[in-house]
Amino acid sequence: MKKIGMLNSELSYEISKLGHTQHITLCDAGLPIPKTVKRIDLAVTKGLPSFIQVLEPILFEMKVEEIILASEIEEINPDMLKGIKDIFKLNNIEVKITMVSHEELKELTYSSEAIVRTGECSPYANVILKSGVVF
Repeated sequence: MKKIGMLNSELSYEISKLGHTQHITLCDAGLPIPKTVKRIDLAVTKGLPSFIQVLEPILFEMKVEEIILASEIEEINPDMLKGIKDIFKLNNIEVKITMVSHEELKELTYSSEAIVRTGECSPYANVILKSGVVF
């Protein structure tokens, strides 16, 4: 058994396959997931696991150079936006933040390597995590 880090084998595998600028999407329970993209469904029930509970261990495993968020999060869910920024700050991760419309974010998910669904039930709790390089 793995001692530390990501225990979910599917998620760990998808992160390990990422090359520079490839991306995965972490999403709330409501984001439509394209049938052509691998779905990793972690949702158990409303709120479990939360978006933030899943984001933190992903950042432990994955080098992220850019995140893409729906611009609507700024007005509709500012607490979640603050939570996302705080996780990066607490982990001393400098990251480029790109804002796009929610419709554009949904289109970008079609090119994600995988989409990770959480039990989060707050609006616009979705992020595209673009892979960086460790060298």
